[in-house]
Amino acid sequence: MRVLVIGGGIAGTATALGLHKAGVDVTVYEAHPDTAEDIGAFLTLASNGMRALAELDATHAVTAVGFPLTSLRLLDSRGTELAHAPLGEADDPALRYRCLRRGELNAALQGEAVRRGVRLRHGARLVSVTDGPYDVTAHFADGSTATGDLLIGADGLNSTVRGLLMPGARPGYAGQRVYYGYTANAPAPGPDGAITMVRGATTAFGYAVSPAGEAYWFARTGGGPLPAEDLAAPPAVLRAQLLPLLREDDTPAAALVEACADALMVTNATELPLGTVWQTGRVLLVGDAAHAASPATGQGASMALEDAVVLAKALRDLPGVGAACAGFERQRRPRAERNIAVSGGLTRGTRPAPGTPPSAGSDEQLIRQLTWDTRLSPPPPEPG
Repeated sequence: MRVLVIGGGIAGTATALGLHKAGVDVTVYEAHPDTAEDIGAFLTLASNGMRALAELDATHAVTAVGFPLTSLRLLDSRGTELAHAPLGEADDPALRYRCLRRGELNAALQGEAVRRGVRLRHGARLVSVTDGPYDVTAHFADGSTATGDLLIGADGLNSTVRGLLMPGARPGYAGQRVYYGYTANAPAPGPDGAITMVRGATTAFGYAVSPAGEAYWFARTGGGPLPAEDLAAPPAVLRAQLLPLLREDDTPAAALVEACADALMVTNATELPLGTVWQTGRVLLVGDAAHAASPATGQGASMALEDAVVLAKALRDLPGVGAACAGFERQRRPRAERNIAVSGGLTRGTRPAPGTPPSAGSDEQLIRQLTWDTRLSPPPPEPG
């Protein structure tokens, strides 16, 4: 089997690592001309994401960057500590939450893929797809093509693959603007290894401080979606927008933003609708291309890493592309859509809407789903 992965970000590179481990012939096609180390803000990998990395044998590559988070601290708008508790699987160094820049994670995964011999082609911008009964062909802007048994769209929220084959499935505004920043010398570091969440009067704020005293922070605020020109505003303008909201509270948030230099950006929180189609013919979507959620749960990267493991197992264990894609979706859709609904509810300050998928299973079920040596089984036969 030959698989084409479109997108060399977190989802695409992790998918390639999984497929390579499963013995699949895989090539990654990335539009960006290099490893894109400078792209994006920071993120946290949760314990479930770290567990998926371990199953991909990639823990060492990721723990070489960023820093671990072992506890969660909650403050109210007056700076009073409401709670401080262990975070995730803090007792296991390999499964601890991890804070790192998105570009660092991307570069670490790409480096590991190349080290293992995975083919990774930069500067390959997809322009069209020909999906046939026996194979699928990707056409790139430079006139080149590639043909395989399966094409995986792992090209993120604004997926070109999804836009070409499923143009009706578009991300929508989830109800908040999200500011991300980096402060070189944190004025209020807080406990070691803690991520601190602040329930402000009009904002939700979170920050983590590295062992070197560097703070990575985000702020979620209400209001309508920002137009493109406001999203591209200079850091000084963004800081001026955010500070009055943070100064309504007596917390470390305003001081962290005041001390931030130019490392500041803003995005509109977006999400894909529940029921978005993941597969058509020999094309399958994974990661944010399939099930992007608002960032409130902080699970985007971790869910993409879970996808990578389960898809690799499906292609390894189930007979043929169709059965493997169906098995992947059967395993992953309940959990992914639960995350969209819960994260969207947090973003909008509401409970999940009627029709939200029920709990996507227990931790034990997830562990079985991710464990490499546990085979994925075909669905039971239809009665009669």
